[in-house]
Amino acid sequence: MAAFGWLSRRRRATARSVAAGEAAAEAARKTSQELEHAEAARAEDVTAGGGAKAAKEDEEPDFPVHGDVHAAAFFDLDNTIMQGAALYHFGRGLYKRKFFRTRDLARFAWQQAYFRLAGAEHSGHMEDAQSSALSIVQGHRVADLMEMGEEIYDEYMAERIWPGTRALAQAHLDAGQKVWLVTAAPVETATIIARRLGLTGALGTVAESVGGVYTGRLVGEVLHGPAKAEAVRALAAAETLELSRCAAYSDSANDIPMLSLVGHPYAINPDARLRKHAREHGWRLRDYRTGRKAAKVGIPAAAGVGAVAGGAAAAAALQRRRR
Repeated sequence: MAAFGWLSRRRRATARSVAAGEAAAEAARKTSQELEHAEAARAEDVTAGGGAKAAKEDEEPDFPVHGDVHAAAFFDLDNTIMQGAALYHFGRGLYKRKFFRTRDLARFAWQQAYFRLAGAEHSGHMEDAQSSALSIVQGHRVADLMEMGEEIYDEYMAERIWPGTRALAQAHLDAGQKVWLVTAAPVETATIIARRLGLTGALGTVAESVGGVYTGRLVGEVLHGPAKAEAVRALAAAETLELSRCAAYSDSANDIPMLSLVGHPYAINPDARLRKHAREHGWRLRDYRTGRKAAKVGIPAAAGVGAVAGGAAAAAALQRRRR
């Protein structure tokens, strides 16, 4: 019967999707503000030392539009920016630290194997993976997992970043636009990755915590499919963005709701369904897995070169607002 759940991919946004999206947007804004303060402090130090960065000599590309403060870019994570699933790599790191048992690792391994063989995400599969992760972290301190997450990124994730997609994200940053990760991975893991890549912040699945300890429950649901679109919509409203001027990037047909929201959708390393949909709708395509390069319309030249403290705060903020 699980197979039939995986086949029902086109889900409409539910109340849980909206709750997950709002929680993710709240967490993303909180963590991005912290990153902005840290970056401003570093910029002051550089300027004081006479090390200001020289202006670029190369002409800015037509897209992204330089200085458009009402535009931003939204990037899926798994198989779009990073090869494989962030949740699996995080699980490997926790196992190495004797955080859980061998049979739990076997379950993670099976989920990752399916993910790689199928070449696409499925809502039922993603929820199974998240349920496994929630059961493992229940009762543990948020701060402890955040600290481990920093180490795990260096050990298992840094070398799996796609240079081509990273260049696309950098093109938006160079144009003065904000760049957000949007992923079903825990918001803590996503925030670590975003910070390490120099991005603005991350929208991710928000797990509930009380007193800094995980309860084993989610706020809303896994940030997947329609929930991602709701998160982007909520963040755009809070940031006064115009979605018609924004861009979104993903490998999965499950993200068609998110891609359809923006004026500049991109299919990156697309699965078969997304590739077909993108071609039918004239969306831009690029595949970094085998060196194949689709039409370069609107793609910057640079592209060819190459969990959960914030979530807990967001959950608390949302609960206060709704009372």
